[in-house]
Amino acid sequence: MDLNSRLFDRIRVKPARKQTVQTNQVRCDHPGCNEPGAFRAPMGRLREGQYFSFCLDHVREYNASYNYFNGMTAEDVAVYQKEDVVGHRPTWSMGVNRSRSGFREEGDDPSRTSDPLGLFRSRMRQAAEPAPKPRTGVAALKALDQLGLDDGADAPTIKTRYKDLVKRLHPDANGGDRSNEDKLREIIRAYNYLKSVKLA
Repeated sequence: MDLNSRLFDRIRVKPARKQTVQTNQVRCDHPGCNEPGAFRAPMGRLREGQYFSFCLDHVREYNASYNYFNGMTAEDVAVYQKEDVVGHRPTWSMGVNRSRSGFREEGDDPSRTSDPLGLFRSRMRQAAEPAPKPRTGVAALKALDQLGLDDGADAPTIKTRYKDLVKRLHPDANGGDRSNEDKLREIIRAYNYLKSVKLA
């Protein structure tokens, strides 16, 4: 292998880069400054997307005194900040412009709602029908039976019945008589099961 080959030199060594001279470099926008304007600074409110070109010293000076809200009252600043939360896009409160949205609010006349496909009529009918009662399993029915209740009992009724039975069967309420302890354990177990399946 010939180490003095011109091909070897071309592969291993980076060719020297040509120095490009920028003749059209932007000058600093500060009056009387001839330094290159390599740093951009925003022109301000109502001129978004437009920038000054400053040298490092003048961009620092500009940034130290820059105030986007200069010339605005405190109320105008508060309004601007509130609108900035939604990107300065128009918004409506809930219930406003209902005729455009097609949705109803409680108490609205259904005939005023624009519903050419009848989608909302079926939903209104479903809302008017009572919800089907959830079916209780065999274990829940047995637990309710332990408390002396049927499957139509709601949570407050179950809780009231449980408290009443515990007061009647507890040994402290019967002068220390422990003959009802087994029945009391069954009632406590039944109530805990009903709580676990969210019926009590």
